Amino acid sequence: MKPSTLDIIIDSPAWTKASRNVRAICRRAATAALTGAKSKGPVEVNVLLTSDNVMRKLNATFRGKDKPTNVLSFPAENPPGAKPRVLGDIAIAYGVTAREAKAENKTLSAHLSHLVVHGVLHLLSYDHEDDKDALMMETLETKILAQLGIADPYAVPAPKRRAKL
Repeated sequence: MKPSTLDIIIDSPAWTKASRNVRAICRRAATAALTGAKSKGPVEVNVLLTSDNVMRKLNATFRGKDKPTNVLSFPAENPPGAKPRVLGDIAIAYGVTAREAKAENKTLSAHLSHLVVHGVLHLLSYDHEDDKDALMMETLETKILAQLGIADPYAVPAPKRRAKL
C-alpha cells in the first residue's frame, strides 16, 4: 500500500552527501512497511532525516534521554473518520545511523530502510516492550525487509537491541 502522503524533510546535509537517493529509499521502505502490515486506507507519514544534535534534543525532550538515538516515532491522534489518516512522524539521525551501519557491516541504504520500516510499524502500533511483542515486530520487519532484498537485521544480535527470547 502506498502512503497517500509521504513527506520527507532533510535538515542535515549529511544525508544527501551520503546518498542522492535517500528520498527514494524512504518511500520504498515506507510503502513496503504499510503493505506488509496490511495498513488500510489512505495515510500520511512524515519522515525527518536529521542530525545527531537535533535527535539528541528530541530524545531529551520526549524520552528524557540526553543522547542521540537512531530513530524516534511520534504517532498522531486522528479524529474518527479522518482521511487521510495521519499516522505520525518519524525522525532518523544521520550520525547514529551511519555508525551503526558501519559497525554492523551494512550499507547505509539497508540500515535506513530498516529504520523507516521500524518507524512505520511503531506508527501502526507495533511495539517491542516485551518479548512477545518484540518477536512479532521483528518477524514482520524481517519479512518486509526480505521483500526489499535486505538481509535479516536481527540475524546477528546487536547489543541492547535484540530482544531476549
